[in-house]
Amino acid sequence: MGRHSLPDDRRAAGGGDRPPRRRRTVVIATMLVLAVAGGTAVAAQGGLLSFSKSCEESAVHLSMMASPDIAPAVRAVADRAREDEVRSDGRCIDVNVVARDSYKVADALASGTRAPDYQIWLPDSDLWLSRAKGDGDGVAISPGDSVATSPVALAMVPKAAKRFGWPKKTYSWAELTGGAMESDEVHIGAADPARSATGLLALPSIGASAEKQGGDSDTRVAATAKLLAQRMSDGDTQVEATLPQDGSGAEEGNPARNQAVLLSEQAAFAHNAESAGAGKLDLFYPKDGTPLLNYPFTLVDEQHRSTEEGRAALRFMTLLSEDSSLRTLQEHGFRTTSGTADEKLVAAAGGRSPQPYDATQPPAPSDETLQETLGMWTITVQSARLTTVVDASGSMAAIVPGRNQSRMDVTKASLIQALNQFTPNDEIGLWEFATTLDGDKDYRRLVTTARLGDAAKGGGTHREKLAAAFAALKPVPDGATGLYDTALAAYKEAQRTYVKGKFNAVVILTDGSNQDEKSISRSGLVDELKSIADPDRPVPLLAIAVGPEADREELDEIAKVTGGGGYQVNDPAEIQAVILQAVMTAGEGVRAAEH
Repeated sequence: MGRHSLPDDRRAAGGGDRPPRRRRTVVIATMLVLAVAGGTAVAAQGGLLSFSKSCEESAVHLSMMASPDIAPAVRAVADRAREDEVRSDGRCIDVNVVARDSYKVADALASGTRAPDYQIWLPDSDLWLSRAKGDGDGVAISPGDSVATSPVALAMVPKAAKRFGWPKKTYSWAELTGGAMESDEVHIGAADPARSATGLLALPSIGASAEKQGGDSDTRVAATAKLLAQRMSDGDTQVEATLPQDGSGAEEGNPARNQAVLLSEQAAFAHNAESAGAGKLDLFYPKDGTPLLNYPFTLVDEQHRSTEEGRAALRFMTLLSEDSSLRTLQEHGFRTTSGTADEKLVAAAGGRSPQPYDATQPPAPSDETLQETLGMWTITVQSARLTTVVDASGSMAAIVPGRNQSRMDVTKASLIQALNQFTPNDEIGLWEFATTLDGDKDYRRLVTTARLGDAAKGGGTHREKLAAAFAALKPVPDGATGLYDTALAAYKEAQRTYVKGKFNAVVILTDGSNQDEKSISRSGLVDELKSIADPDRPVPLLAIAVGPEADREELDEIAKVTGGGGYQVNDPAEIQAVILQAVMTAGEGVRAAEH
């Protein structure tokens, strides 16, 4: 056996603090220096010094936590290395490969509560590396090169795929998910993005796709997330179990079954290898690019490991890049680190030309993008409890430039449209406000905050009742903007009726500044909100300035003390997107505070 060189120094685009794909890291260079300093550089690279000691007496024992999908392939390489007595510094390498979900390892490393009993970690994506670092108090990790890749795609059972024109018809991410969302016969399932790299990487791809097509990416991602949250599985293995088990009418007609799921190519490959006929999957590869799982070889707690362990780990990493190991990885459905497609592998996974399975992959999303996406998803899963407070002052009758509609009319239409993005578990209520609207009060409660899916008095659902109330809103001809007293009253009521486990917030929409001279002052309102804000029961105030006369800075000053913020829309038609954006932003802040 010849000498084994390290992989080439390949770089790829990446963002944030997350290491670029397949990047040589300082740890590799450090280990080489150690090997040279020990006078055994050639032995460390070649691993073939012949000592008389038996493997049982001299083996270097290593333990690796590997993502469950790649664990069988890596275990096969480790077993072959053990059988062939592959050595490092004359000592046999004995690597014990344990399958463990990447999110579990990342969370354990970030907590730093105990020293890990493994030296190597092979997650399915380098997005987990940032999570493992946490706030910097966790266990140190040293990322190395990628050992394999697998693109994320949308798998469908044959009957559903045929409806979408597979394989000849190709789609962008936005077109594919949008079409499935509009279909009554195709349910999409996904793994929890907080626990699945496949689920998390797909969402920003959908957003970027919508943005390229001129759509609102935040709204598209939020809408898709809302849909997926209703059919979410805990992990990648569980989401596969939601597919029909066979082609029978009972299975296909089962409302709990999904006809389409977000999966990696390798997961579809493994599924098809164990299935037959209608149980196999067809793969759609979106034409605007598929994100990659990239399996970074990562050393754990290196500074507390022996030199022998470090060299043996390096030897095993180089072993994974050898031709025999690459063949093993391919036999298990993985692509090479370059992401190049093999036609036989693709066909076994359910792909077929002209599906763009060999298209250039887009740059990896930045850490910031992934954090925002995860925050949005967290709020989606939690469900929202929103009290919507709408300005009904006379100025809301003003005509919107370029439209033959009043501010109120456009605001109502946008609110009704936004309502469609929320699930039956979300709770929403409605207040209106203008000076002396209800006696000495500047506000009036129109619809109690309740579950959209609940039955309403008089028939129908709470969602239908709320939509009718939105449609019935009218400006008060002589009403002025009674903002301050209304904001305080709505905030106190939301605090009083706080529901644990949901994202609680107050959404205020106004086209002007406070005009009630008898109300609490701005400084008094800010001080009062600051004093009653409770971090254990967070209720961010989300204030949206509608039109050029509204004071966004004033709203932002008031809202920030509650953990919320002020937003500006010049066209009321933008309200739908801004509400979702505000919920996502404030929700991420709440999530960060809780952790």
